[in-house]
Amino acid sequence: MKAYPVILLFLLSFFVYSCTDNITDIGKGVQPSSDQITIGTDTFHLSSKTIFVESIFSRPDSFLLGTFYDTKFGTTQADILAQVNCPEGFKFPPNSVPDSAKIILYYTGCFGDTLSPLDLNIYEINKQTFTYTSFYPSNVNPSDYTDRSLKLGERIIRAGAKTSVPKTIEFKLKSDFIQRFFNDTHFKSTDDFLGFFKGMYITANFGASTLLNIGLINLRYYYHYNYQTKNIYGGDSTATVNDYLSFPANSEVRQVNRIQHPDRASVIPQNSEVNYLASPANLQTQITLPLNNIKNRLNNGINDKKLTINSALLKVEVTNTEQDTVLHPIVKYVLLVKESAIDRFFNNKELPSDTCSVLAQYYSTQIGTTGVYEQYYTFNVAKLIANELKNAPKNSSIPPLNLRLIPVAVGTTTTSTTTSITSVKQQYLMSAVTIRSGKNSSSPMKLNMVYSGF
Repeated sequence: MKAYPVILLFLLSFFVYSCTDNITDIGKGVQPSSDQITIGTDTFHLSSKTIFVESIFSRPDSFLLGTFYDTKFGTTQADILAQVNCPEGFKFPPNSVPDSAKIILYYTGCFGDTLSPLDLNIYEINKQTFTYTSFYPSNVNPSDYTDRSLKLGERIIRAGAKTSVPKTIEFKLKSDFIQRFFNDTHFKSTDDFLGFFKGMYITANFGASTLLNIGLINLRYYYHYNYQTKNIYGGDSTATVNDYLSFPANSEVRQVNRIQHPDRASVIPQNSEVNYLASPANLQTQITLPLNNIKNRLNNGINDKKLTINSALLKVEVTNTEQDTVLHPIVKYVLLVKESAIDRFFNNKELPSDTCSVLAQYYSTQIGTTGVYEQYYTFNVAKLIANELKNAPKNSSIPPLNLRLIPVAVGTTTTSTTTSITSVKQQYLMSAVTIRSGKNSSSPMKLNMVYSGF
């Protein structure tokens, strides 16, 4: 009786071995060849060109102020038009006396020569002012808002070495301005105040080597008042309180950073080998996808199988970095967005959606141990292309799709486990990068696709 378990175990082992032999070939033995999954790849060469951007719409978190010139990207001039907000409903205490007022610019650093002199001037906006609900381009004409007849202040400064603590530039305001602001009937609401003080225009009259990065603008109004109190002996005493009001250029009112590039058409080289990206409001790159060719390739299929896009990688290669980084930081984030949706995307404060826009970050990786680095931005546009093909007419050719590469600033929030994108804005700080074009002789811009068929 004891031998039976051994014999039974031997028979079971033989049975299992017979069933598992060549198990990896079962699918091939049972599944017809016409039902097998087909994997394929394809490459589409793309056309690209550099676009000179006349203006952008944005609400920047910081502002450039000054003028900077370099031989590759030309001149960048930056001015600021800013409304300031009032302390709504404020009333001066009894016995108040005005003392002084000043405009304070806080800057977190500068771009260019820290020792070059910069002549800063502030004029009051005395024509029309901005409407908060409207969008204003970065090439607004200051003459539409001020005739420069009311100068509020002037300073000649040098930016100085960069520090971790913001620096300030102060403009003391004249006595007539101080007396004029000593009227709290204008502080009933923001609208009432903007009818009284429409804002200020801040500009640089000379200097071609420095751009300040202005992080905050504030108007401070100082006053004091006396009140009667009792001293420690119970007698009458007069106390003096020194205080001030703050009128900040904050998110509740409108600011516009005016950006100009007066000589870029004559300075920026025309080179079919490369395209350019530069901010602010300067250079973008248009990329054209051959949607009809992609559609035909998918429809033709392989072995009568309809193809589905698995990935569509657009690798934008960076070149000539040694020329760009001398004066301009490399563009960190680039948004690839449908041209038809650019204004909507930024005006509505949208986030990348895959079917309209794709975000990429600058990467630099070493090739093996050669000491040579590959620098690039990579975009997976599979969902974008699939969405375009899905919505296209079924029995007619599809026009090419124009996309735009745009330098952007990205806001994020981080938890213990994830980092999420909270905002994508057009970049207002100086940055630039040179990329290989669709006509580049060594490595032209192309789209690499992987698809499967069932």
